[in-house]
Amino acid sequence: WASKATDIAHNCGMQHVHRIERGVGYTVVLKSGILGTGFKAPKKLADQELQAVAALLHDRMTETVLRNADDAQRLFDELEGRPLETIDVIGQGREALVRANVELGLAMSDDEIDYLHDAFTKAQRNPTDVELMMFAQANSEHCRHKIFNADWIIDGVKQDRSLFGMIKNTHQLNPRGTVVAYSDNSSIIEGASVTRFYPRQVGADKQEYAPSNELTHILMKVETHNHPTAISPFPGASTGAGGEIRDEGATGRGAKPKAGLTGFTVSNLLLPDAQRPWENASDVTAGSAARVDAVYGKPERIASPLQIMIDGPIGGAAFSNEFGRPVLGGYFRTYEQNVGAAGAVYGYHKPIMIAGGIGNISAAHTHKDEIPVGSLLIQLGGPGMRIG
Repeated sequence: WASKATDIAHNCGMQHVHRIERGVGYTVVLKSGILGTGFKAPKKLADQELQAVAALLHDRMTETVLRNADDAQRLFDELEGRPLETIDVIGQGREALVRANVELGLAMSDDEIDYLHDAFTKAQRNPTDVELMMFAQANSEHCRHKIFNADWIIDGVKQDRSLFGMIKNTHQLNPRGTVVAYSDNSSIIEGASVTRFYPRQVGADKQEYAPSNELTHILMKVETHNHPTAISPFPGASTGAGGEIRDEGATGRGAKPKAGLTGFTVSNLLLPDAQRPWENASDVTAGSAARVDAVYGKPERIASPLQIMIDGPIGGAAFSNEFGRPVLGGYFRTYEQNVGAAGAVYGYHKPIMIAGGIGNISAAHTHKDEIPVGSLLIQLGGPGMRIG
């Protein structure tokens, strides 16, 4: 929000504006009573009570509670960059990587730590904290799908295909009409010759818009953004849609996102004053005699299914509309059930949030150019946004 608001101010000529931030002020007024400092005097909340009120008024994922307006100045504090640090793998061995994994919050697995220890020991040099951060992000399951590509073993028997291999098998058996699959940010299927309208050079110092008939293919993309939507539905679904739009545009050497969809699968909604007969913790295998009215509940750290379905679709639509690519389709379903196996309850407390879309791309732009060995690669971003 702050980046967009600041950009708008700058585009309106207000270059003196450094940054715009947004805050919400709440005034909590209590009834008077004998629990105050005197009879009929206003009550004063203890710190623990203030924390309970604050928990109800703010989103832990995207907001910070400040006790007074003067503390808002901290929003504009600028932190100096930290100096590059070296992790002493050569001198301290694997344990140095184990400590860095915790201190830097890298969430690397044991086999990843072993891999890095072996690689830098063979190279006879120590890694920097930037290199480890890069590895942790670019090599994460979020980006590499290592688990999805791992061996698939059932009852001790290794299967011919991994989970991802099973999905790819459909295309391998019937690849007709496919231009790009499983090798870029989106898939591309064959399109048709259409008229496109864009500027072209017509003289040394002149350009004009003109139609051009050219082969234009169709691109498609679907991904999920489940955990962020569970924690904070509006921004979680919003960034899910935004990431999908980014991937469409980054396909090949540049594509055009056109229309989007969002989908949500959650547990029972438990609508106030409209709870459905099946929305309870009853064992469905035990018959009506075992019916209970209690509900299963949810972890405190995540939003309720109703919160997700109120805020999530709006978040996905809001980002898409701001970008200029509307959400035109989607789906929504609920499922939660006690199936009796040692009290096992199945449901979607961690929701499935699907973001998808279609677009088009010129046939001349469907594949990226080769990057020569030895090229300088620059990553934009860093530890402030650990999102792969």
